[in-house]
Amino acid sequence: MRLTVSRKAHFNAAHRLFRSDWDMQKNQDVFGKCNNPNYHGHNYELIVSVTGNVNPETGYVIDMKDLAEIIKTEVEEYLDHKNLNLDVEEFKTLNPTAEHIAFVIYNKIKPFLPSELELEITLYETPRNFVTYKGL
Repeated sequence: MRLTVSRKAHFNAAHRLFRSDWDMQKNQDVFGKCNNPNYHGHNYELIVSVTGNVNPETGYVIDMKDLAEIIKTEVEEYLDHKNLNLDVEEFKTLNPTAEHIAFVIYNKIKPFLPSELELEITLYETPRNFVTYKGL
């Protein structure tokens, strides 16, 4: 039997969307208020979904305690209450859009999962704006 299990998480972070190779006007035209030079913050909601076969011995796709610990150490402790542009190594070269944040979270979690399990990250930047990343 193959199915998907999911765990929700939450973190708060600040960021600024801009490209240093663009002038201020182009950044403003493209990113609008998200280009605030003093940054702005979001209360991110995260759903981490793992798909795989149910282990006949345990009845689990993955032990949710294990998944919760991976999320806590690799995502919440890493991103919560951070300025993504200044404090998070990946965003020194990536613009911290919701798309890129979901990509970074995926790459932080995936190495801790057995290779036969599929991972999907859904990241809500606001209650109405969210992205989903399932890997390549």
